[in-house]
Amino acid sequence: MKDGRITTMPAKRSKRLVLLDYVAGLFEVGVHYTELEVNSTLRPVFDDYVALRRYLVDEGFLARADGEYWRSGGTVEI
Repeated sequence: MKDGRITTMPAKRSKRLVLLDYVAGLFEVGVHYTELEVNSTLRPVFDDYVALRRYLVDEGFLARADGEYWRSGGTVEI
């Protein structure tokens, strides 16, 4: 990352999971988001925000149903 933006998506899954955990922290637990809201949050972080959204869903950091997304994984501070 540089200046709060992802410069390249790590090819190694273990490194990518650390990065996705960080990005998942941009979403609040218990809040449902539209796809537009998710895109608006991810766009400033990574140019290919669609791929980033897909990674978050595929790795279980975000869940999706009926056009809504919500945080379903990642580190949560108490």
